[in-house]
Amino acid sequence: MKKSILFILIYSILVSVPGYSQKKTEAAADKNNPWKTETFNGLSFRSIGPAITSGRVIDFAVNPANHKEYFVAAASGGVWKTSNGGISYDPVFEKEGSYSIGCVRIDPNNSSVVWVGSGEN
Repeated sequence: MKKSILFILIYSILVSVPGYSQKKTEAAADKNNPWKTETFNGLSFRSIGPAITSGRVIDFAVNPANHKEYFVAAASGGVWKTSNGGISYDPVFEKEGSYSIGCVRIDPNNSSVVWVGSGEN
């Protein structure tokens, strides 16, 4: 009697727990898996700017008229510009005489003018 009550109790718990009552097929489980190989096949390592090239980001200057365009000042890597919200960066201060950067600002009256302060703070 005790064994049958214990069996019924364990069976009812297992049936009510998700995953035990219904087995998912491998195809359905793989379809919902965001970590499958096909998700990452198109990705490769590439230099995108201050994330890989230098260590410390010192300052940001965001264009108030276009928030996808901004400049990033790196302590050990110059100034980088993105026009696509950070998907890719182009160096804009690589031919200047100063290496380390302390700050970067966009002129509030003319977003085509960018001020760069060399040397760290």
